[in-house]
Amino acid sequence: MISQSRDGEIVARMCKHNGWNAVRGSSSRGGKEALKKMITKLKETKLAAHIVDGPKGPSGKVKPGVIRLAHATDAVIVPVSVSAEKAWYFNSWDKFLLPKPFAKVRLGFGKMIKFDRTKDKEIFEAQRKQLEDIMLPALMV
Repeated sequence: MISQSRDGEIVARMCKHNGWNAVRGSSSRGGKEALKKMITKLKETKLAAHIVDGPKGPSGKVKPGVIRLAHATDAVIVPVSVSAEKAWYFNSWDKFLLPKPFAKVRLGFGKMIKFDRTKDKEIFEAQRKQLEDIMLPALMV
């Protein structure tokens, strides 16, 4: 799921070029419809990617969509981080990075996380917070 923002358009084009089918939406625009499409696609393909801090941030604040997606599809979550030795950084809330040509890009993969489905709001929030606590150190690179 990629936001419908201008930054998101760059990511969506790169994804399409690399064989991914981007679903456009976010917590502020088209999120419910996009989440439904993501659930359908994840059940079909068994693989999905979701930028977890939403279109407006704050940076590193995990939004609930990724947890809902995992619950609805019984999927595991694999935290992924990206860094580049040389990059341009956009003047945006998330300091969006675009690697410079020929820069070394590092992908980091965390351990798989499996959350039990729950309707309990406190447990759901604890799951969201746990994922956020796992993801935040990768943003500090």
